[in-house]
Amino acid sequence: MDVLVSEVIDYFYKLLWPMIRVSAFLLAAPFFSLQAVTVRIRVLLAALLTWLVFPLTDWPVIDPISALGLKEVLVQVFIGVTLGLILQIVNAALIVGGQSISTSMGLSMANMIDANMGNVPVISQFLVVCSTLIFLGLGGHIIIISLLLESFTLLPIGGVIEIQALAGLMIQWSSMIFVGAVLLGMPMMASLLLINMGLGVITRAAPALNIFAVGFPAMILAGLILLLMSMSSIGFRITWLWQQAFDVLGQAMGSF
Repeated sequence: MDVLVSEVIDYFYKLLWPMIRVSAFLLAAPFFSLQAVTVRIRVLLAALLTWLVFPLTDWPVIDPISALGLKEVLVQVFIGVTLGLILQIVNAALIVGGQSISTSMGLSMANMIDANMGNVPVISQFLVVCSTLIFLGLGGHIIIISLLLESFTLLPIGGVIEIQALAGLMIQWSSMIFVGAVLLGMPMMASLLLINMGLGVITRAAPALNIFAVGFPAMILAGLILLLMSMSSIGFRITWLWQQAFDVLGQAMGSF
């Protein structure tokens, strides 16, 4: 009976470390971190992934209540959250770009309450939904799970992390929040600026014309038409952002 208890404890210690990394990743990664994916689903998915990866490598037995064990807990949480935040930068770029488009269209006051992102403009909400569909269409959920499982080979439990290299990569990749937002929103913002200038000329030519009664509906209608015409290019740009995120995720695992 004592032998059986010791074996159970050893298995628990071995399962604990991949479980922590997988759980931290699912907590921060897009799609898996949505409020629709409840805690029970995340725990079940983390346990399933841990059980699948468990026979693939040899796991060390580290006491989690020791100093080395507490350090390893923090390391695994850090790795999982970092890998998830790399992917969240794509959603942040979409929100910033959608907010810029909404402001140009005059929809800055028409916001929706998103339980995942907070108070998000309607265009940003629409772009996030499109991004989620593109992410699933690309098989992104399969790609990130495979990269996560591969991280246990590239970075075994108890490995050394190069914090400086990872921090530099994160800072460099975080600039994609603004670069991606500009790439998504600049064509529509430039077109809407020209339309706004035209409305200004019309207002100067006909001062009796109520710009608030004509200008706002015209800007919203023009913005929706431009958004419809730009959906193909926006879709290609979102696809490119996800592909870049997958590449950076692979680089991050190599920089640990």
